Amino acid sequence: MARQARYDRKTALDKAVGLFWAKGYHGSSMKQIEQALDMRPGSIYATFGNKDGLFTEALASYAEQGGREMAAHLAQYDSVIDGLQSYLRHIAGSCTPESQSPSQACMIVKTLLEASNTHTMLAEQANSILAAIEHSLTDLLNQARSRGELAPTVDCERLARLFQAQIMGLRAMGERHLTPQTMQHLGDDMAAILDGYRIHH
Repeated sequence: MARQARYDRKTALDKAVGLFWAKGYHGSSMKQIEQALDMRPGSIYATFGNKDGLFTEALASYAEQGGREMAAHLAQYDSVIDGLQSYLRHIAGSCTPESQSPSQACMIVKTLLEASNTHTMLAEQANSILAAIEHSLTDLLNQARSRGELAPTVDCERLARLFQAQIMGLRAMGERHLTPQTMQHLGDDMAAILDGYRIHH
């Protein structure tokens, strides 16, 4: 009977996400990684290959978790646009000093900004993830348009890019530690932009 590993891979990845989200790729030393994951260097290398391998998996895990959270949020609404507007308000509400979680400042965007001139492979991964999210948003908006929620003339790909920029902007503004009311007003204002694309019956 094979001996069970002393650690759980998903737990290790969750801990890695927390560390990398807080300190970034370059700001996380191997010693800090060992401490955060509670793993010996040999176990880390055997499991993830190296620091790059661990970060790549952690970033992918973060993106998948974010995708699941957004899908679960949208599933509560019959209207795609209502769901997207509520999601913006939800992000605004979570981007407060009291809510220090990885959902605040997007780890994907942080990676893109940090790695653009220092680690091309990681920057390309982050950009690829953002492109996939944009594609998913385009599909959602096409669905909304086909259901009569959006005007037939709406360019769903262009609107998806705007919506993604809103999400990125909200999370970046969260780094300014503005008051919860200020963030909520910003979320409301961003959500209201989508009303301009609706078909009002």
